This record gives sequence, structure tokens and C-alpha cells, in this order.
Amino acid sequence: MSASSDYNFAILDETEDWLVVDKPAPLQIHPSKPSDAGLTLWDGIRELLAYELANGGQVSIINRLDRETSGVVLVAKTGPAARRLGKAMMRRQMDKTYLAVVAGWPEWEETTVTAPILRQGDVMDSRIWVKQRVDERGVPCESHFQVRERHETHRGRFSLVECAPHTGRMHQLRVHLAHLGHYVVGDKIYGPSEDCYLEFIETGWTPRLEAQLLLPRQALHSHRLILDDGQGRQEWVAPLPEALGTFLSSARP
Repeated sequence: MSASSDYNFAILDETEDWLVVDKPAPLQIHPSKPSDAGLTLWDGIRELLAYELANGGQVSIINRLDRETSGVVLVAKTGPAARRLGKAMMRRQMDKTYLAVVAGWPEWEETTVTAPILRQGDVMDSRIWVKQRVDERGVPCESHFQVRERHETHRGRFSLVECAPHTGRMHQLRVHLAHLGHYVVGDKIYGPSEDCYLEFIETGWTPRLEAQLLLPRQALHSHRLILDDGQGRQEWVAPLPEALGTFLSSARP
């Protein structure tokens, strides 16, 4: 595994058609404002593939992750590859598996959630534009969860949960886990209080926020991506980040 030291992402695989990287948190995928220029995964990949871009290549990020979500990101390097991988994504020929550190010990070992989701602001006043919520008027969603480990610390009980989204709604896994009563540790929007997100925007990371959230990032990691579109099965895996492993290692299994 090689890495880009300037942008701090690891390369998991590379062919003439694609590049697969392990994105760290809180590296942003794309620039969202002029001040982001040169600071995102997209910028780092363009720098890495400068030769290919100069010779007719392109950079198309196929699966996007939130800034605070780490893990596997697939990038097409050519137009034909972008079309193939984009179609595979739309046809659900890609299986994605995440790992999440959540608060508490679920009563279940394995469960599937089919609760529909919509943007909270569409049905009620919402202080956070992007916040989603479970609502019967929302878009149908399906997520599968399985407990992999249970840990107990001086700060409480936590579980490592394997998550498989069978649909692709915004913030789906985070919303469904919070709906189950086991929010993702470090989640500023769906965690102990949405006030954490508003305070973070105002003040940045503070000891007060650390006491509430425990981690400066949401403990959600894109662990495995499988492509199976009839042209050869591919599987890419990114190990659990050190910071999340350290958080769990302080616990007693």
C-alpha cells in the first residue's frame, strides 16, 4: 500500500482504468467553495494523475463519502471506465460495507431497517439544512446491520457494527442507526445533540465538544467495496483507521 504524503490518503489499487484509495477523515472529497481549492481528495488525485490528465485522462470519483467518513473511494481514470463504473453503481452492482462504532449495546445481533428518510426541513423547522430524519412520507431506504464486537469502557458501552446500505439515501446509515437508538460515536448531527454541530461550526473543536462526542470525527468507515458487473469481480478493503481502533482498544471486549 502506497500513500500520498501531501494529502494523506493511501492507494489500495490502481489499473489503467481506475484508482482506489483509502480516504482519511476529515479530508473532503470535492471543493465546495473557493477556499477549498488544493485541499481536497479530488485535488490530491489530480496531482497524482497529472500525467494521465495531460494525455486525455480524467478524474471521476464514483462513490462519495462525507468529510468525516473514512475509507474506500473508487476513482475512474478514463471516460469509458467512468461510464462502466457509473452504470454499475446505478444498477446496484456494487456492494458497500461500512464499519461504525456506535453508542450502546444493541439488543439485536443482526437487523434490517427499512424506515423511509427525508430532509427534516421539508416537514418541520430545522436548524441544520442537511439533516435527515425518518418519516413515513420519505424515500424508501434499507440498511442491514450486524454487531461484530461489544466493548465496555469507563465512558460507557460501545459496539462495532457492520453496516450494509442497500439504498443510497443521504446520511442513511447514520440516520438509521440513530433511529435504532445507537448513534455513531462522534456524529455531530445525529449524535447526542444537534447542538454539537451548531457549536462546532461556531467554535471549532473544543474540550466541551470532546466531552460530549468523545471523537473529533464520526466513527463511520467505508470498509469494503465489491464490484461485480459481469466483467470480473473486484474487491477492495480498507482497514479500520488507527484512531477508531485505539478508541475500541481502550475497552474490554
